[in-house]
Amino acid sequence: MSSHPDSDFVTVAKVGAIAEGEGQAYVVNGRMVAVFLAQGTYYAIDDFCPHMGASLAGGTYDRGYVVCPWHAWCFSVKDGTWTDNPKVKVDCFEVRVASDEIQVRVPPRS
Repeated sequence: MSSHPDSDFVTVAKVGAIAEGEGQAYVVNGRMVAVFLAQGTYYAIDDFCPHMGASLAGGTYDRGYVVCPWHAWCFSVKDGTWTDNPKVKVDCFEVRVASDEIQVRVPPRS
């Protein structure tokens, strides 16, 4: 039986819970996801920095990028690429706003 695509979205917060230019970490489908609000748009990326595992939601946001709080690795919130080497990236996830709920879709790991 196939699942309906809308059923894959998980509500993580209400609109207004994440301040502009900041991120919050949530568990979605067994994974930690960092959700950012940037210029009125929500973005979701893997919360763990691939370098040493720091929470990217706790990093500093600046013009479309989040800087890891531990060692200053910098990732795009739009596509997850690391600015020093675009071949390295964190996973990105689909985000939508339904009514007043911020929802994220994280596919199960295979």
